[in-house]
Amino acid sequence: MSKMKLSDFSFDLPEELVAEYPSDNRDEAKLMVLHRETGKIEHKLFKDIINYFTEGDVMIMNNTRVFPARMYGNKEKTGAKIEVFLLRELNRESLLWDVLVDPARKIRIGNKLYFGDDDSLVAEVIDNTTSRGRTLRFLFDGPYEEFKAKITELGETPLPKYIKRAVEPEDEDRYQTIFAKEEGAVAAPTAGLHFSRELMKRLELKGIQFAEVTLHVGLGTFRQVEVEDLTKHKMDSEQVIISEKCANIVNEGKKNKKRICAIGTTSMRSIETSVSTEGTLKPFDGWTNKFIFPPYDFSIADCMVTNFHTPLSTLLMMISAFCGHELMVEAYKQAVENKYKFYSYGDAMLIL
Repeated sequence: MSKMKLSDFSFDLPEELVAEYPSDNRDEAKLMVLHRETGKIEHKLFKDIINYFTEGDVMIMNNTRVFPARMYGNKEKTGAKIEVFLLRELNRESLLWDVLVDPARKIRIGNKLYFGDDDSLVAEVIDNTTSRGRTLRFLFDGPYEEFKAKITELGETPLPKYIKRAVEPEDEDRYQTIFAKEEGAVAAPTAGLHFSRELMKRLELKGIQFAEVTLHVGLGTFRQVEVEDLTKHKMDSEQVIISEKCANIVNEGKKNKKRICAIGTTSMRSIETSVSTEGTLKPFDGWTNKFIFPPYDFSIADCMVTNFHTPLSTLLMMISAFCGHELMVEAYKQAVENKYKFYSYGDAMLIL
């Protein structure tokens, strides 16, 4: 296989196929099923996924929880409206956060930003880390729990920018998986959004094992690849935790020749970050900037669930590496023809 380039991942995506809203019911989004060995493609509903798994098979889910990362403040003196996107907490003691500000050109070191109708939360810009990024120090007297409650109250669900509408109350629930536990993501691990409580229960009764990893999704996931030579693209680092319990469930399933299914590209990146020399999953607590693109040998999972991704995205490159480029191109062609919905709130694909 010749070396893949950025332009190999370009395709025309009609704008009306970008999902602005989630499906009415989580598990009733469309599901495309790709069979890698035969090249067969089936069109189902997400809840039909249960028919492809049997007792002892393992699903690896990302249990990260999205926090309300988008806040709106006003700049001191001018009162200019500034959007502040909380990326990650840098230091809990001193309430330091790594953030993106928009419009960035208006913000200088030393500026104060006021949040809330009563300006009850104030932050000071203390560092310009990148062109758009800043470090903010929140000026808050009181226990950390109160501070956290305050930013939760003032923040809103960080729907991706390509969703043009305003955030609605249902987004708070629907832009979160039902198994979300560990707070820290600024974007949802979207393949997991299709699992409903009923479906999880049915899978459990069928003997499917769930192994939970945590990868706190950062905005780097959406960062455009700007180099034609893929080996030169650098991913942002994201925090990953793989517990011993998770590793044991996965390795037991592998040993028993059961299906190991990564639910989402974030779960796949997590497990591929921590593989032993014997090809088993190792516990891990650290950061990953792993970028998976073809050709790539996957060590742990032999199937995966994922949504439909943007042209030229790192996510699409991983899918190509996993299912083979030709099958991916055909699948995406059929997705457009059959009006599958794309992106975070869109439909799903199961690759076997």
